[in-house]
Amino acid sequence: MKHLLCTTTTLLALAGAANAADLRMSWWGGDSRHIATQAALKACGEKHGHVIAPEFTGFDGYLEKLTTQMAGGTEADIVQVNWPWLPLFSINGGGFADLRKLEGIDLDQWSEEQLGSASMNGVLNGLPVSTTGRVFFFNQTTFDAAGLPLPKTWGELFSTAPVLREKLGEDYRPFNAVKETAMLLTSLAIAQKTGKDLIDPTTNQVAWTPEELTEGIEFYGRLISEGVIQSPKEEAGSGNANLFEQRAWAEGKIAGSYEWDSTFDKYADPLNEGQVLVPAGLLTLEGAVTEGVYRKPSMVLSISKNSRNPEAAAQILNCLMNEPEGIAALGDTRGIPSSKVAADWLAEQGKIKPEVKLANDIVIAAEGPLVSPFNEHPGVRSVFLDTLEEYAYGMIDAPGAAEQIIGGINKTLAQFK
Repeated sequence: MKHLLCTTTTLLALAGAANAADLRMSWWGGDSRHIATQAALKACGEKHGHVIAPEFTGFDGYLEKLTTQMAGGTEADIVQVNWPWLPLFSINGGGFADLRKLEGIDLDQWSEEQLGSASMNGVLNGLPVSTTGRVFFFNQTTFDAAGLPLPKTWGELFSTAPVLREKLGEDYRPFNAVKETAMLLTSLAIAQKTGKDLIDPTTNQVAWTPEELTEGIEFYGRLISEGVIQSPKEEAGSGNANLFEQRAWAEGKIAGSYEWDSTFDKYADPLNEGQVLVPAGLLTLEGAVTEGVYRKPSMVLSISKNSRNPEAAAQILNCLMNEPEGIAALGDTRGIPSSKVAADWLAEQGKIKPEVKLANDIVIAAEGPLVSPFNEHPGVRSVFLDTLEEYAYGMIDAPGAAEQIIGGINKTLAQFK
């Protein structure tokens, strides 16, 4: 609270810097986010003497609408932007206002790494609203039933697979990894071994060598062959349902997964009565040079380069993310805030579930290379996912899969040079 008061006092001194202005803000979300954001805009507008017109919708169609607006220079003054869209709108950093050049925003509430993840070509194009990442969830009840501690390394996880089958049943698996999760686990293993993200930020091409990627793909194959996870064929036989919808997950027969920290409730709520899910630190490989955390902004709030009142927009943006009026109104409707002052205030008020806070703390504390937004480009994702599935079905070997993935991704990224 001390930091919150200091921030408020400092920024109130700047309140007169921008004259009264009519502004617009656009975002996507559900009803709870819409209600909270409108309340925050009203409170911040009254505080700083501005009027902010809300423009909100669901996620579907938002990208298409924003693309049209950006092309015509008619986007709102404050824009909610999905993190992977930054390269689409601002590959050279000029698509949005440079927030480092606007007064009234307390950038000290974010780490330089967080600000770097929202920058393009060195230009701060947005403020991370919340920072999310992949973390391990384990069913404590299942491991206790087998007399096993929760694994802390990949070696320990591999050793649990035969014990679970022997003590609890042949249909038990200690972990889950299909589709996107399988891809991100493969990436995690490679990042831990090499210290490199999939995309080299200097060349905007694949950073991993064919040999490094081959080793990661073979690691995924080992997860299948040693019964740590189900194969895609087994998953297809069970209907390819989402993990949280599967009976095996609810019963604890699949005892772990690698998911977004913010989705804890989605995976904990379906468990049968008496089952306990817990967040856990990242498993590491022997010889790992980093934990390899996959950490990113869930979204950013940007200011239009075409705004007629950028300083006023900066005041409102700071109020939403760093000042009491905005923090209280928004709560956790966009996840646990990246802003330190906002996260501390919500924690003090008991407005963040302890397990969700623990999962987010794990993500924030872990080490890893800066993740490029291009990791989530549809073309990059599709070639990686499709090729990994071909490998799992025995249609291609690991070296061939590595060459196919690298070639396909580099071809996709070439258009952004």
